Amino acid sequence: MLGFDLDLWDYLTFLTLMLCVVALGIIWLFLAGLPGRIAIARKHPEAEAVKYLGYAGLLPTVYPWMQALIWAFKPTDIVDIRRFPREEAIETDKEIARLRGLPSTMHAAVAESSAEAVADKQTLRAGKTPSAVEEGKP
Repeated sequence: MLGFDLDLWDYLTFLTLMLCVVALGIIWLFLAGLPGRIAIARKHPEAEAVKYLGYAGLLPTVYPWMQALIWAFKPTDIVDIRRFPREEAIETDKEIARLRGLPSTMHAAVAESSAEAVADKQTLRAGKTPSAVEEGKP
């Protein structure tokens, strides 16, 4: 190879360089996924977006990654007029279960609890509060 003979030390150098590149890649993946893992652990309603921003933001610059890290820790108030707060909490739990990779039986248990939310919704439409129905008051 270009007039040089490769010996054991050359091959060990190449192996060391490859190990350094692999270690750097593993460290990058760990750091890039950190905001997403934090958001999932804290049951953030936008955990998937935080996860993607963490992976997309670390390579070109650090600013988007820092934004994802801050977003993962920031408590988020859900304002959605399409669902009642209990339904939104159930949907957030379903999404977190999906992101954690839990089996579909867990999704069924969460869906079962959403049936209670539908019953509460119908009770509210009837002009009663769910707590009044439980107590037997109109």
